[in-house]
Amino acid sequence: MAEGVFRRMTQADERVSVIDSAGTGAYHEGCPPDPRTMSVLAHHGETEYDHLARKVRSSDFKDFDYILAMDGENLHHLRKSQRRIVKTSGADAAPAKVMLFGDFGGRQGEEVIDPYYGARDGFTIAYAQMTRFTKGFIEQVLSGVNSTGEA
Repeated sequence: MAEGVFRRMTQADERVSVIDSAGTGAYHEGCPPDPRTMSVLAHHGETEYDHLARKVRSSDFKDFDYILAMDGENLHHLRKSQRRIVKTSGADAAPAKVMLFGDFGGRQGEEVIDPYYGARDGFTIAYAQMTRFTKGFIEQVLSGVNSTGEA
């Protein structure tokens, strides 16, 4: 869902070139998004989202400027993977900034509760978070403004 929201909100922004989504586990690798994700996206006008789940690759740490985790557990896993890559291949192999996406939403350390095991309302809550986090990312990173309003 985060990819779909981010993609829609930055589609006309030339500063954003490649957006992708991946998990730290391969639980649903090769599968399309949960129907509840698609339903919530469609409710908000996003009907063109097309994605198949994949697991994070070592090359992602070089190919992307930012890797945004949804919760602390995934953030820990991603940072551990990045440290391993740097240790074996050098800093140039993994320059991505690995961060908690929720830090851009106005509440430091905010995590997304995985809605997969709940009802549709969890997906609606996640959508609202993704929208808020993306707005914050655009303001703080793309526009060069930090959380205190300074450039």
